[in-house]
Amino acid sequence: MLSTRAQALAAAGARFDDGRVLADLRRRVAYHSESGDPARLPILVAYLTEEIGPTLARLGFTWTLIDNPVVGNAPFLLASRHERDDLPTALTYAHGDVVNGDDAAWRAGLSPWTVSVEDGCWYGRGTADNKGQHSLVLAALDSVLHARGGLGCNFKFLMEMGEELGSPGLREVCLSHREALAADVLIASDGPRLRADQPTLFLGSRGYFNFDLVVELREAAQHSGNWGGLLANPAVILANAIAGMVDANGRILVPGLLPPPIPDSVRRVLVDVTPGQAEGQQPTPGWGEPGLTAAERVFAWNSLEVLAFHSGTPEHPANAIPPRAWARMQLRFVVGTDTAAVLGVLNDHLAALGLGMVRLRPAMAAPMPATRLDPDNPWVAWAARSIAATTSRAPVILPNIGASLPNDCFAEVLGLPTLWVPHSYPGCAQHAPDEHLPQSLARDGLLIMTGLFWDLGDEAIKTPGTVPLDVSNIVC
Repeated sequence: MLSTRAQALAAAGARFDDGRVLADLRRRVAYHSESGDPARLPILVAYLTEEIGPTLARLGFTWTLIDNPVVGNAPFLLASRHERDDLPTALTYAHGDVVNGDDAAWRAGLSPWTVSVEDGCWYGRGTADNKGQHSLVLAALDSVLHARGGLGCNFKFLMEMGEELGSPGLREVCLSHREALAADVLIASDGPRLRADQPTLFLGSRGYFNFDLVVELREAAQHSGNWGGLLANPAVILANAIAGMVDANGRILVPGLLPPPIPDSVRRVLVDVTPGQAEGQQPTPGWGEPGLTAAERVFAWNSLEVLAFHSGTPEHPANAIPPRAWARMQLRFVVGTDTAAVLGVLNDHLAALGLGMVRLRPAMAAPMPATRLDPDNPWVAWAARSIAATTSRAPVILPNIGASLPNDCFAEVLGLPTLWVPHSYPGCAQHAPDEHLPQSLARDGLLIMTGLFWDLGDEAIKTPGTVPLDVSNIVC
């Protein structure tokens, strides 16, 4: 029986190198688990009952399906492996659904439903989001079990099949099954690393609130020659309304849409963080809130974006003043932003600018909440030390990612410290044709998760039943 951390990592590496991880992923990607297509509901259920449930059963978990309280949506899978009452308990979360395969848009030789290996990458829908990532989590659990004979901790696994739809029913399930989901910490994998070669640990996510701006002045368009200079133009009014909310450099002009000052602990972990891809998209110089670093702008501040703008007939412009104009706006926000007041604040702001004819309406039932674990939380130091011991590289620590995840269900409803260890990267083509996962990143991710799960169950570096503060004995 293997008995050391180094041996467990070696066994995990061998598991990757001999193709077992790839074989698991190929089997999972073959499920057309597109949650946006109602006809796929039986496949969503089959992914849980045929693939994930039996895999967890082989790892010593008991599992069950939980009906989705939102009618018409796929159930949830909840699994548990309990070893001893005085051991720490970890909860992990994953989603098995994917966005539309968009089969015809993939380049020649690739299919969203077959994993192809090219140029050191695994191509296929879900390889990055999220089948590849939860396959690494499952393989890491298996590696620790084979090395130690047990996990050395208690473990719970929650999978949903509707994350790409906004996680319908997840919050309600966490509320109604709070006791069954009780744990000491969430350790999960989703989203991208800061860059492909940098292990990353993020602690929450920005929230988002989509809303519409609408200007409707008349029933029909009017000739721009006969009426130009006489009739108010809805597109001009709407353009000025947007300009009154966010300036030409992306700075938010409405004080009520700004977050509280950035906490010192957040500033500290972002000091050496540089967003952008080395050979890809880079931040626009001077864009966003002045006086902040690029990292602070995307990980610690709010942004106001125009997602779409429509007026007239853009496909075939006519010499006519349009009767109406519409824009879809999005506020990405961090913890401390009062989203309940957004529409009221904007109504007052536009009225003060003389633009009271612009109507606002929410474009979603409720904002996706923002969450952030304090970087000074002892779980963060524990995880960072474990990742560094495995990779010989200190991970990038982000207080939250710039995008959004349903982390509020775990941080707020279940009250857990939340550690997210992503195994993708910004250039993975997530949600796009040719989605892929670099093999080197996947192997790195498997070792990282194996190390984390090993350390969680190591009696030498934790106090049973408490947050593991003493990490000095972690060795690679």
